[in-house]
Amino acid sequence: MTEEKIPTSTPEEGAEDFAAMLAAHDTASSRLQSGQKVTGTVIAVTGDSVFVDVGIKVDGIMDRKDIIDAEGKESVGPGDSIEAWVTGVSSQEIRLSRSMGGSGVAALEDARDAAVPVDGRVTAACKGGYTVEVLGKSAFCPGSQIGVPTSEDAAELVGRALQFLVIRVENHGRNVVVSHRALIERERAEQLETLLESLKPGDTVEGKISRLAPFGAFMELAPSVEGMIHLSELSWSRVNAPDEAVTLGDAVRAKVLSISKDAKGRVRISLSRKQAEGDPWQNVNERLEAGTVVPGKVMRLAPFGAFVELLPGIEGLVHISELSWTKRVAKPEDVLTVGDAVSVKIKEINLENRRISLSLRDAEGDPWQDAAQRFAVGATVSGTVESRTPYGLFITLAPGITGLLPAGVIKNSKQGKQYSKLDKGDAVTLTVQNMDTTARRISLAPEGEQAASPAEDKAWKQHATAGSSTGGAGMNIMAQALQKALQNK
Repeated sequence: MTEEKIPTSTPEEGAEDFAAMLAAHDTASSRLQSGQKVTGTVIAVTGDSVFVDVGIKVDGIMDRKDIIDAEGKESVGPGDSIEAWVTGVSSQEIRLSRSMGGSGVAALEDARDAAVPVDGRVTAACKGGYTVEVLGKSAFCPGSQIGVPTSEDAAELVGRALQFLVIRVENHGRNVVVSHRALIERERAEQLETLLESLKPGDTVEGKISRLAPFGAFMELAPSVEGMIHLSELSWSRVNAPDEAVTLGDAVRAKVLSISKDAKGRVRISLSRKQAEGDPWQNVNERLEAGTVVPGKVMRLAPFGAFVELLPGIEGLVHISELSWTKRVAKPEDVLTVGDAVSVKIKEINLENRRISLSLRDAEGDPWQDAAQRFAVGATVSGTVESRTPYGLFITLAPGITGLLPAGVIKNSKQGKQYSKLDKGDAVTLTVQNMDTTARRISLAPEGEQAASPAEDKAWKQHATAGSSTGGAGMNIMAQALQKALQNK
């Protein structure tokens, strides 16, 4: 007895399967529209046709002449990738073209209806725009639709070959309007849609700097799609203009901060170059060490000192009291200017509060370090009069080292009249009577004489107060200003 075979599906089920396949085919085809740009792979080149796999069940077909270059050779072959425009969609085929060809009114209308770009050449600049030759016809492109950044000289565009979309064909081809900008915006919309499918805040992207503006730099994320890096996000260092951090064409990495739309519905992608580089304070203790002398750049000046950049994004403060051993500094501008390259000594690194204390004078060396040897008690020394006060003459013995010839000593000296005539800048030879390196004081006497004056302490106090920029109540004011500045930094 022969077994009867049971059919796996009924005729009705087979019909349903076929219908489903047909629906799937129609759905896939409907995803493509005339005027859409696609990328595919050349399957075969036969006769006058090129067959292209565009990712759906129906192959794309374009004219073979579209792949013939100026030398008459085929620019692509089987297996090569190719970009083309969809000129027509049906259930049997997808018509493709590198650009709309032909000539005459019919070709212009076909290009307009299919929204496929045409090759054109700018032939002249005219009132309100440009004259463009497309498909053997003269067309008009309004200046606002050229979409190419140029200088004020419109003649720069004359002779350039560009692609255009045909916007209007009227009066049997006597009134043809085209737009290059519309093509750019359409390509941007397509690229942006693809990009936004995967892009999200927090992602790190790579691209090239495409434009600079006073408020920042634009970075190309995809063809015709840009993100904006604000000036404050270009670098951890302080920059006043974008070209201080980047130049056109630079390849950079950036972090996506936000993706939003403005009031007109345009997508805005905000980027940060510095955040893609990481926080410079994270490993500052590996790159900087207290007690070392390092190079830096003066970035800002304040009444209480100068801020010096040691590394990109890492600044320290040189307090006004740490600016010089040799000068009495009333304000930082007396010693430094913004942009100066300096060497500074790191006094302290506070990672918790992100503060670094620096000293310019310590990097130069303390002139009092070997003063006891250079100006030993009893030695004869030469100097110049720095100032005359009621308490005596202050004498500059070396840069940063000042001694005092007390008024009482001058009065009791046999050479008193001679010293009474000395003025600022005059040279004088004296004897070192006392040395106090801790208090940074040197007492002087006429050469060959020894004397003491009870008014010395008062004279030194007056000298220090007169030369200090942060004495008395001023110290409290400066301390408050320093604390406020560091809190706001």
